[in-house]
Amino acid sequence: MPGKKTLGIVELLEMFPDEASARKWFEDVRWPNGKRDCPHCGSLRTKHNATEKPMPYHCRDCHKFFSVRSGTVVRRSSTPLRKWLIGIYLVTANPKGIPSTKLAKDLGITQSTAWTMAQKIRQGWIENRQLTGTIEVDETFIGGKESNKPPHKRSFTRGPSGKAIVIGMKSRQENKIIAKVIPNRSKEEMQGFIEQYADKKAMIYTDDHRSYIGLEFEHESVNHSAREYVKGNAHTNGIEGFWATLKRGYHGTYHCMSPKHLDQYVTEFAGRHNVKDLDTLEQMAVLAKGMVGKNLPYKKLIKEVGG
Repeated sequence: MPGKKTLGIVELLEMFPDEASARKWFEDVRWPNGKRDCPHCGSLRTKHNATEKPMPYHCRDCHKFFSVRSGTVVRRSSTPLRKWLIGIYLVTANPKGIPSTKLAKDLGITQSTAWTMAQKIRQGWIENRQLTGTIEVDETFIGGKESNKPPHKRSFTRGPSGKAIVIGMKSRQENKIIAKVIPNRSKEEMQGFIEQYADKKAMIYTDDHRSYIGLEFEHESVNHSAREYVKGNAHTNGIEGFWATLKRGYHGTYHCMSPKHLDQYVTEFAGRHNVKDLDTLEQMAVLAKGMVGKNLPYKKLIKEVGG
């Protein structure tokens, strides 16, 4: 994209040489124009705490202390903010993703800490909005055969050969994607996904899967079963291109994605697509803002699906 400013790792490290510079960046992203709101009660009547103990800021209304970490996925992390900032950069700068082993090596932290960091960073990609305009919807399958899995990992979904089912949509006008794992390809699941994430005025294009029949949107389909892939403006080529990117990441970077965390990996690839035209620092800011108001306790992070 012409005019897009990319930032190399050397430039990043020069720009953020210490913890103070990293903290200032997070604060500027979270509280632009100096409008610092209390994460506990929302009040703007806050002040800097001169001793910064127990935390740098104090709310005049609820009388609680807070920091830029408060009310985010890093609220209880002991990892320095500078390492979180560099971690966010590495996640956004690698189009195919970055495995936790490499993230650990680059940041000088344990693989376990890097894995937890990556999972928490992915929370920033979660979309709570609806797409508009002309929207393509499609499904794909991720994973290996049941016979190749240990018994306790089998039957995660009802996809072919035990593969996980992922449904996604792409707005042609916005060039934005939302995707998620679903348990089956029933009408309830597939139409429910569209109803949740597509604006009611959107034009929906799908293939001929029977679960799309009766969709209460303006809707056209192409008959993939009869090798019809384009019918006028109706096709799903855009979202299918995203599936190719997702699968390259699955096979080339992560090699496999744990079924219980697959939804977070899918969200990561969709989120990275959605910011790819922004400058590097803008991409990082989108992700950092998305980490505010989220909570991912370790017990929830390691919890088995359905457990």
